Amino acid sequence: MMTPKRKHDFISVVIPCYNASRYIQDCLDGLAKQTYQQFEAIIVDDGSEDRSEETVKQWMKQRSPFFPIVYSKLPRNTGFAGALTVGYFLSAGEYIAVHDADDISHPERLEKQLSFLRQHPNIALVGTNYAAFPDGHFERQTPANWLAYGRDIRRVYAEGKHCICHGTIMFRGEVFDRLGGPTRRIHGAEDYEFIVKFLNVKLEIDNLPEILYYYRSHPKQRSRQFYQKGGG
Repeated sequence: MMTPKRKHDFISVVIPCYNASRYIQDCLDGLAKQTYQQFEAIIVDDGSEDRSEETVKQWMKQRSPFFPIVYSKLPRNTGFAGALTVGYFLSAGEYIAVHDADDISHPERLEKQLSFLRQHPNIALVGTNYAAFPDGHFERQTPANWLAYGRDIRRVYAEGKHCICHGTIMFRGEVFDRLGGPTRRIHGAEDYEFIVKFLNVKLEIDNLPEILYYYRSHPKQRSRQFYQKGGG
């Protein structure tokens, strides 16, 4: 069976969502301000037990967004990698962007990442710099200082370290069609393994130095289970 043809210059923004009703409206508000408007949002509700679904539907009714929203509620919790992979399979875009449900994108995020990938056909995936902020205090931003750029990225991953913020990535959909999604074998390091999968088949990746993403720090965020830094 052939893979369906992906929509040219169209972006699928995949948002794994688990009990994110407190934050998902801010996430969607950020997408509604994007300067590049040829995209869809795919929200994969990973068996939430809160009002995430009602919150999204209420937001859609109030805002009537210009972009389509696909809301997929999974019958049970599959975990981060499972929710991402479902979103990737549902994606129609030539490009796939990841977005955590509790974070916010800069209005020019999608435009600048898409422009970079268009201008650099040798690059398969690009992340961005970001700033972390404590929940409820968006104005108190701390720029990230652990990312790497260009050729340094491959060296950092070869050392077993991490230098790309997963919530910021955009990659070519055809790579997912060839390589598949993140593993479910390594709980807490799915994002690391996904990047390594690109590097292992000699695909090039990079980061944009501009802050194009805002990472919310709060007690219930997933990354706090695994490490204490704003790189979830």
